[in-house]
Amino acid sequence: MAHALRLAEKGLYTTQPNPRVGCVIARGETVLGTGWHQRAGEPHAEIFALREAGESARGATAYVTLEPCAHFGRTPPCADALIAAGVGRVVIAHEDPFDKVSGAGIEKLRAAGIGVQVGLMRDAAHELNIGFFSRIQRGRPWVRVKLAMSLDGRTALADGSSKWITGEAARADVQRWRARASAILSASGTVLSDNPHLTVRLPPPEPFVPALRAIVDTALRTPAGANVLDASAPTVFFHAPDAHVPDHLAHATRAAIRRDDAGGLDLHAALHWLAKQDVNEVHVEAGPVLCGALLAAGLVDELLVYIAPLLLGDSARPMLHLPPLDDMASRWQLRTLDRRQVGDDMRLQLRAATGSPATPVAPTTPVAPATPVAPAKAGVQ
Repeated sequence: MAHALRLAEKGLYTTQPNPRVGCVIARGETVLGTGWHQRAGEPHAEIFALREAGESARGATAYVTLEPCAHFGRTPPCADALIAAGVGRVVIAHEDPFDKVSGAGIEKLRAAGIGVQVGLMRDAAHELNIGFFSRIQRGRPWVRVKLAMSLDGRTALADGSSKWITGEAARADVQRWRARASAILSASGTVLSDNPHLTVRLPPPEPFVPALRAIVDTALRTPAGANVLDASAPTVFFHAPDAHVPDHLAHATRAAIRRDDAGGLDLHAALHWLAKQDVNEVHVEAGPVLCGALLAAGLVDELLVYIAPLLLGDSARPMLHLPPLDDMASRWQLRTLDRRQVGDDMRLQLRAATGSPATPVAPTTPVAPATPVAPAKAGVQ
């Protein structure tokens, strides 16, 4: 199963919106065939493994990181292929939460007389597809906020200058986190101050599916000529229903999102909209206002913090804008998932501790209708 999980990781940048899945067919300790899902619409991991194993798959054991599908989508059911190949046993790391599969693949295999074991390395399989599980089970993507800061917790000088706080190795590392995401979320303030491209830049020939660029732009302030308007990746603008649409955004993909009680956009609704576009993981690169608002709303699942060995001083901009706390019991408690050196910088991967105000919550408000100016699946390849 560990081998199957390593195979599944090969699809980290390419399978979205599908889950990353690996399969190993073996008899005892002898591996007969291996496979991994490479791209949506192409054969699943089990099919590649069965092709490699051939007739030797009969009576063998298939180790699969996610429950084999039992329905006709863009490809035939993998459960049927395993049955037809005559495998004797199927070991599954994790059930598939998708309603057209959930339990049906396991039931179909058992009905055919195949022994099925479920739960081997379940946690690792869940972690590999944490965004897929989030979208299916919670109705919103997994939200990962990336922050780069100085030792004194600052992200930019008072005038907004931030190039570069971290070193080249850290910036290259960020590209890989962008590549695994289905969408890169930012705000109009970042577009106006930095004019970022918000695209994935990996060394060739490493493949990836271009992430959807999602810009929170309440009043549609993004100027003509902004880099996020180029054709290098699909882009959607989240704006208030009453926002004036300038001519240069008339044909852009837009989603009118209801306002929240504070007058900003309802971020729950924006994430719900992204989930409807099959977005699994959202990578956030924005300023302290949007990042703080996401955290305060309980919508941040994970923080990716790069800490550079430098100081920017008291007048520099803070990492997050958060509401004041009445006491220490209300503090935002985090747990460290991973820490490692990346060049001269330190990278922390953090998640909310159970019971903390930062603990993510489920969406509670409906999404407002999106402006029908482009196909809804613009961000899905």
